[in-house]
Amino acid sequence: MMSRQDTKRGNTTRSSGAFVALEQKARSINSRIRPSSTLCSPIAAKIAFAIVPTSVVQQISMSDSMELVLAMNRCADHLRLHRSAPRPLLVLPRLLYAGAFASDSGEEPMSDLKATFPNNQLTTAVKPDASRYSRNVETMRGLMEALRAEEAKIREGGGAKAIEAQHKKQRLTARERIGLLLDEGTELFELGLHAAHGMYEEWGGAPAAGVVTGLGRVHGRLFMLIVNDATVKAGAFFPMTAKKVIRAQNIAIENNLPTIYLVDSAGVFLPLQEDVFPDQDDFGRVFRNNAVMSAKGIPQITAIMGMCVAGGAYLPVMCDHILMTEGSGLFLAGPALVQAAIGQKVSAEELGGAKMHAEISGTVDFREADDQSCIARVRSLVEKMGARAEAPFDRRASVAPLYASEELYGIYESDPSRQYDMREIIARIVDGSRFDEYRTGYGETLLCGYSRIDGHAVGIVANQKLHATQIDHNGDRRTEFGGVIYTESAEKAARFIMDCNQGRIPLVFLHDVNGFMVGRDAEWSGIIRAGAKMVNAVSNSVVPKIAVIVGGSFGAGHYAMCGKAYDPRFVFAWPTARYSVMSGESAANTLVEIKLKQLEREGKAVDEAARKELYDSIRATYTGQMKPQYGAARLWIDKIIDPAQTREALAWALAAARCNPVVEKFSVGILQT
Repeated sequence: MMSRQDTKRGNTTRSSGAFVALEQKARSINSRIRPSSTLCSPIAAKIAFAIVPTSVVQQISMSDSMELVLAMNRCADHLRLHRSAPRPLLVLPRLLYAGAFASDSGEEPMSDLKATFPNNQLTTAVKPDASRYSRNVETMRGLMEALRAEEAKIREGGGAKAIEAQHKKQRLTARERIGLLLDEGTELFELGLHAAHGMYEEWGGAPAAGVVTGLGRVHGRLFMLIVNDATVKAGAFFPMTAKKVIRAQNIAIENNLPTIYLVDSAGVFLPLQEDVFPDQDDFGRVFRNNAVMSAKGIPQITAIMGMCVAGGAYLPVMCDHILMTEGSGLFLAGPALVQAAIGQKVSAEELGGAKMHAEISGTVDFREADDQSCIARVRSLVEKMGARAEAPFDRRASVAPLYASEELYGIYESDPSRQYDMREIIARIVDGSRFDEYRTGYGETLLCGYSRIDGHAVGIVANQKLHATQIDHNGDRRTEFGGVIYTESAEKAARFIMDCNQGRIPLVFLHDVNGFMVGRDAEWSGIIRAGAKMVNAVSNSVVPKIAVIVGGSFGAGHYAMCGKAYDPRFVFAWPTARYSVMSGESAANTLVEIKLKQLEREGKAVDEAARKELYDSIRATYTGQMKPQYGAARLWIDKIIDPAQTREALAWALAAARCNPVVEKFSVGILQT
């Protein structure tokens, strides 16, 4: 029986013979070329790895063409060993000459042969020395500086005194524990950092909702991490703490991600217990998710590294592995409550210490001396976990974009009255800046197309901010405004989304949308029907969906572009994102008119100064609620990202999505046609 290496050597020998034959055929054709022509390279190895430069449209006789195809097909076994190698039929034109082949059969030369790669290379018209570009850069830099300062403050948790108190207990902080847990040289891709931002101020605030969540690699394997921050109210659960843990668990469930919990929590924050305790997105859902994840075969490891009391005690016990450090406590009721309830006096160690649970109750699997040894044990357990199946989505070697991601700062126009080309943004996100645009020239206010991000195949649906000219069914031309979804663009997007589901291609949505077009012409064209078709396709899509809110995301346009209600695996936002039913100006004008009519009915007169004061007040409130920090505080947004790191954020999300091998059957039910 042949070994794998013997088989590989045999395949190599056979493919080498095929390449020799191919090279001979190429040289035979070369001998008939006119003297002025130059062979690009007939060397078979260069053909296989697509090193030959792409040339202009070439000519070759049909008989020679077919002989070359047959010769190249004999190399197919070898070509398939290299995932990045092109298909044999597509490599054929790279053999061709800069001049025309002589035809010995009298046939007309083939003049429609194209280069190996399709014409999908995005070009750029960006001028970094333009004054408008410079102003855009300065605007974005200002937003990013403010965002980084804000994030640094949040990462301080409960502050220096609380950190010092944690260290006095011989315990590490949440972020120190994460630093030890993750592979050296890697970082946490943090999610939900802004959770509870600006909330619970009457209680001193709850930075990051008192829990750190995100994606990280342990022994190369991708994990969801959920880590209580004991420096924030002793790790107590505020309402948003429970929602943030549940959001992290839901991401883990959707993407089949193994999960590590580092527990250090005093339990429910009692002053707000009515908002933490009862509902399906409250505290109890955490334990329900533990059980569901276990049933789905998603590994869960818990390390108790401090207090774990009351209902929270169920979380570790419902996981696969339970570790506990000395000095930690695990009990349904602490010593004070036990004494009040049944009159029993007992120490915390005797009631629920690590020694008791390791030797008497048998609840914990591993008893560890301190944080460092506990985290080392977690890593040791992870190291021994077996491989898991991956999703069927295609991935190749990653290729960097041709253009610098930092240029996104200057491309994006924060002024909604100004246009910009969304293709310029796509060109700085996708591999090789290559984008196979779908139905170019039709429904141009939505761009659809196929590409790759970090090697992952993706379908992109993006709002185009350039105005376009569309010819309607009567042959009349009309101007379509960038950022608005029209009937044609909605129908195009709906079909594209269905095609991506048919081809098992994940979807990326890039938002900068004002909404759907309104008015008589739009209604007569069937805008509601077309919009419903797009919403249906988005709703029933079974491939991973990832949303990036670049600019505005308003009203029904937000829904159609896979807003939070439509189950995107991840929602990211630039600091320029604006997120609401309508713009601040529109909302303020509408609400002012309603208020004025109400006052008129009451017989009260309103002068211009009072009207302006009312308008400014409503607009300020509405504008504040449109900021991405407001949405991120409520977990409508998973992460506010640096525009220059959009590609990296999408790469993390696509890597997570790849961990779930299950793709449900795609069906849209009844579509309006």
